[in-house]
Amino acid sequence: MAVILAAGGSSRLGTAKQLLPFRGKALLQHAIETARAACEDVRVVVNPTLRDAARGVEVVINEKWEEGLASSIRRGLEGIECDVLLMLCDQPLVTPEHLRALISAGAPIAATGYRGIAGVPAFFAARFLVELRALRGDHGARRVIEKHGAVTIPFEAAAFDVDTPADAQKL
Repeated sequence: MAVILAAGGSSRLGTAKQLLPFRGKALLQHAIETARAACEDVRVVVNPTLRDAARGVEVVINEKWEEGLASSIRRGLEGIECDVLLMLCDQPLVTPEHLRALISAGAPIAATGYRGIAGVPAFFAARFLVELRALRGDHGARRVIEKHGAVTIPFEAAAFDVDTPADAQKL
């Protein structure tokens, strides 16, 4: 299952990045279509203001989104007991082929390599769900990746994410 984390408030951008246009659709919808091309089951975690922004997938509302990224991970993993692919909605250059490479890497954790780090999107075997659910604050899955190590699949284009007005202009 793919879980797309899209509940952030886009404070640096000043507007909901999830709704920014990219290739003729909202950034969030683009992420959904990318995930669906790689995974049959897709869940999106959004804040209450975006509850109607996702189409064609299971939508989970994170009422506590202001607590940080970890709250969205916890909310997105509720009720899941299978392997999971975690991804963000604001990495528009991620491809279905890259997501499939992560899933098929045959590793307990397969992370995306860019700018010298191993990060998301990342695939986690079900045995790591307990640790992912234990994350707190504005920290993502990188802590679990670094603790256990990961097979890293290079994909430098994942380094581009949309956080600022300058990033939005590059879309």
